[in-house]
Amino acid sequence: MKRILLLMVLMNLCINAQTNRFIYELQFKRDSTQSNFVKLNFVLDVNPKDVKFYEYYYLESDSINKVKGNYEHQYGGDFPTVKRERNSFRNQNYELINFDMFSYTSEDKINWSLLSETKRVGENTLQKATANFGGRSWTAWFNKEINIQEGPYKFNGLPGLIFELRDTKSNFIFTLVKNNKLKETYDTTGIVETFYGRKPLVISEKIREKKKKEFFNDPLANMRNNFKENMQGQMFVMGTKITNIEQFNDLSKKLQEMFRKTNNPIELNKAVKY
Repeated sequence: MKRILLLMVLMNLCINAQTNRFIYELQFKRDSTQSNFVKLNFVLDVNPKDVKFYEYYYLESDSINKVKGNYEHQYGGDFPTVKRERNSFRNQNYELINFDMFSYTSEDKINWSLLSETKRVGENTLQKATANFGGRSWTAWFNKEINIQEGPYKFNGLPGLIFELRDTKSNFIFTLVKNNKLKETYDTTGIVETFYGRKPLVISEKIREKKKKEFFNDPLANMRNNFKENMQGQMFVMGTKITNIEQFNDLSKKLQEMFRKTNNPIELNKAVKY
């Protein structure tokens, strides 16, 4: 059984006045046909008024940038960031496409089926629930003694905190690994609401798909346009040093093939057909 750490002091979880920060480990397959997993840690900040879900290393980057007083330390992954009001299914999605951050809203109500099956994990009794969401079937294990109806990504609405979550094909496996309380709500302006200090471009889901297809059709357009012969050796793509502009064609094809193989988003029904 995956470690689940926490010996939670349930009565000390104050959900009204403070931020409860939960860290989830995600094991996922970029390529659903392969057996190897990628591991990332994610932050779920349950604030008095809203909820934010983002990659843990965004937090590390933000700390460095705040110390330096700039946005030099890079962040931005391939997993969407999510923000919503407490007890709401309306999500604000933040997604990096090429070198731009985009934002769009989505209604993501999840209809859970509560089962009587329970199990013990450490000092915690977890109850089983199932649901279909995003083109996948999911199993969640939640703790109804913790009155926080939240979980990783867009998964909320259960009568308790989600400790474990996985789809039936085990492409995505979330495990709660840590929790702590913050004295005040953490300011995520530099890593959620803005991207390197710039507000994301607000689009619709239809435009999102269009943008992703445009990027797929010419994934190295920006680098090609900025390439100059006197920059030889300063650009790298997939570990290959760019020494002449003709290389971009072959490397674009390799990137497109990689995109096809790793087209396994958590919401499978929103996978862009390349």
